[in-house]
Amino acid sequence: MAHAKSQTVAKRFDNLYAHGFVRVAACAPVVAAADPATNAERILAFAREAHAEHAAILLTPELSLTGYAIDDLLQQDALLDAVEQAIAKLKDESKTLLPILIVGAPIRLWGALYNCAVVIHRGEIVGVAAKTYLPNYREFYEKRHFASAADALDNVISLCGDYPPFGADLVFNVETIKDFAFHVEICEDMWAPTPPSTMAALAGANILLNMSASNITIGKAQDRAILCDAQSRRCTAAYVFAASGRGESTTDLAWDGQIVAYEMGENIAEGERFAREPKLVLADIDVGRIAQERRRLSNFRDAVRARKDAVKHAWVRIETPPPRGALPLRRKLDRFPFVPDDLSKRDRDCFEAYNIQVAGLTQRIEATNTKRVVIGVSGGLDSTQALVAAARAFDLIGLPRANIIGVTMPGFATSEASKANAWALMNALAVDAREVSIEPLAQRMLEDLGHPAARGEPVYDVAYENVQAGLRTDYLFRLANKEGGFVIGTGDLSELALGWCTYGVGDHMSHYNVNCGAPKTLIQHLIRWVADTQGLGAETSDTLRRILASEISPELIPGATPQSTQAVVGPYELQDFNLYWLTRYGFAPSKILFLAWSAWRGAYTYAELRAWLEMFLKRFFANQYKRSAVPNGPKIVSGGALSPRGDWRAPSDVAATTWLNELAHNTPTSLDDL
Repeated sequence: MAHAKSQTVAKRFDNLYAHGFVRVAACAPVVAAADPATNAERILAFAREAHAEHAAILLTPELSLTGYAIDDLLQQDALLDAVEQAIAKLKDESKTLLPILIVGAPIRLWGALYNCAVVIHRGEIVGVAAKTYLPNYREFYEKRHFASAADALDNVISLCGDYPPFGADLVFNVETIKDFAFHVEICEDMWAPTPPSTMAALAGANILLNMSASNITIGKAQDRAILCDAQSRRCTAAYVFAASGRGESTTDLAWDGQIVAYEMGENIAEGERFAREPKLVLADIDVGRIAQERRRLSNFRDAVRARKDAVKHAWVRIETPPPRGALPLRRKLDRFPFVPDDLSKRDRDCFEAYNIQVAGLTQRIEATNTKRVVIGVSGGLDSTQALVAAARAFDLIGLPRANIIGVTMPGFATSEASKANAWALMNALAVDAREVSIEPLAQRMLEDLGHPAARGEPVYDVAYENVQAGLRTDYLFRLANKEGGFVIGTGDLSELALGWCTYGVGDHMSHYNVNCGAPKTLIQHLIRWVADTQGLGAETSDTLRRILASEISPELIPGATPQSTQAVVGPYELQDFNLYWLTRYGFAPSKILFLAWSAWRGAYTYAELRAWLEMFLKRFFANQYKRSAVPNGPKIVSGGALSPRGDWRAPSDVAATTWLNELAHNTPTSLDDL
């Protein structure tokens, strides 16, 4: 009954544990060399702070109860007795603390001394993990003092009145928090060709912890970060590293107290190095995302199968209720998951995205032996980026830009500003620029349809809009036939997700679509990047910046106020956020809303976030039939593409009912309802 109650309490929408997150704390206390009692008190101070922060784990550095750099003092019985007394103290004090304490200690066992991580929780020693790979080179000579975990004669130890499991293969499973399982390895283990954490990950651990006493030399902090990053990627896991800091002996070495946390290659937390006053470092780890990704990755399952005889499931079960009450994320979330917040990475991503578009188009032009292409140029974002990519492709192939036929096709609601931007861009890029008004043909078709707008009535329905969209695409295809070329599509990933495209003979269709893998938020950054970096001339860059400043609009309905796409389908910055988490990781709508609330609070209200997510779900599922029939085009972002031949495969006739029900049942309509 207590188990069921703790699960129910954690289902609060505003509690991170309810959405698959686990808070892990790490610290590098000031070390009192060879003084276990003092070190235990300092660790307890951090444990109480971690408890106040609702952390599930507190990780300390290697040999945190004694200090690492004490050499032959490690063999002294007085010290080792004091270590056991300190462990008994921590064990007793842990009864009222939430975090699972992981402390470093030298432990005597079967006539040998082992470098260990002692795992303590709620008044019990639940496991003792031992170091496997002992460095015996340069400044480290651990084999002088320690035995390897591989030398152990048994897998159980008697320690401070408990009989916990012992070894390097222990996977600690926290039963009351879904998908939460962790493993501890020690310093050099991470540097080995086959870290113990690799097998632990295959056995189910998704949070990998490393307590280290790695000294600092120039460049070593980066090396450690790279190893943590790489191991978190290879193992599809989180990797948290805590190294010794101030207080360790500096007879021959120095220490920086580096603490880093990575989740599948993403740096999610980092502490201050060389800190005079060490601070607790918190990492909110998304174990739900890790579990989802492992289910998705066939190579992870293949690795488990290939090593299933070697994978040891030495499970240690821990029961602890998740924290109650409101507990928002302390982790930074990118508002634009398709666009890195880091400026250097953003420059790299824009370079790659632009060149992916160019490379895809270049290959298609050369494969079809095409000398000319046709593109509709509206003066909006998507056609702008497609035209810029086409110009670059023609430059690379050695074909004149005049072989690119750009056509602006004003309709009933085309603004003079948009048309002027289209002409300015085409002229600046020196393409074959043309203008064809679709108004006469659109008027005739509306008359043939008997549409009220043909008689001057202000009826601006879907038929009215799609008459214009269809005529534009029809003209481009016939022009391509006449000129012996093909049509370059301009519609983007966000529009395809929302179904904001006219099916068939409309902007849904082309011969090749360079933008199909680019979400709207990325296209905005791409255009800005092209304007700033590609040397297309001041006139082109000025035009690109004017286009960026324009309202996103289909310009199909006349009126004093320009038609706004985002007023209908939602802000693209939000809908791209929703798209990423739904298709890339398959998150439940309630978790997507929790992430959006965590990332966008202050910019949007909770009610707005919930309403636009509901709108996204309805449009996304209702428009799968459009995604089941799309032209070729390159995948651009790791977040995925929506081609039925690639990342996203789904039936066209499934309703959004299940997802809408999940949103309704697991999120409050208002935060006042919590």
